[in-house]
Amino acid sequence: MDRTLIPAIALLALVFGVCETTGIDLWLQDHFYNFATHRWLVDSHAPIPRLVFYSGAKTLVRYIGYLLLAAALFHKWIPFLKDIPRRGLWVAVLTLATAPALVGYGKRTTNTFTPGQIRRYGGDFPYVKVIEPYPENDHPVKRGRAFPAGHASGGFALLALAGLATTRRGRIIGLATGFTLGSVMGIYQMIRGAHYLVDTLVTALFCWIVFLTWRRVLGIYPRKEADLNPPSSEDLPCAGGFRSASP
Repeated sequence: MDRTLIPAIALLALVFGVCETTGIDLWLQDHFYNFATHRWLVDSHAPIPRLVFYSGAKTLVRYIGYLLLAAALFHKWIPFLKDIPRRGLWVAVLTLATAPALVGYGKRTTNTFTPGQIRRYGGDFPYVKVIEPYPENDHPVKRGRAFPAGHASGGFALLALAGLATTRRGRIIGLATGFTLGSVMGIYQMIRGAHYLVDTLVTALFCWIVFLTWRRVLGIYPRKEADLNPPSSEDLPCAGGFRSASP
């Protein structure tokens, strides 16, 4: 898992490059928008989808974060947490705190507009990609906040749950939880015209990178040599001190 940091960074660059140099974002959004009725696949104001996939999902992520913080703070006093690594809990807490915050900073600086805000889909602003400049005579007065995907970042930050497991099965469950919730939140935003595919994919990879980076910062990976090479029985202390080597 930890060895995927460099491949994840490379994949992030590849995904961003492909989306920036092709029309895949608009091609996909065209399938979510009805040009005859001028409506998205899901109405942004429909109460039930918004409650479940927006407000409800955000609340769920928030309370999971609170639970993880409480578990990290009171780890040694809660018996059923003894098998969960405390540093893994802090990695999850820090990932949930910093990944969405960094994504939010990106949204404030990249200055792109959501699908529902561009003229192609009935909005008021020109469409430009993240690295493209606006036309000289068509520069918006307000700033766009489309890239990356802020809403989905909370769900994808839960990929850090994989770091709480000590078994492969547990890590898979953690990964599946974060990936599923983040994907559901991201797809909801896409089918209502609030984000592009590139926003969601970049956010997912970025959250994974933040998670793996915190594992390195807190010393979980790479493992210490002593952890990888435990002492043999000949090096262990006995009643009379340390056992000496055989002649």
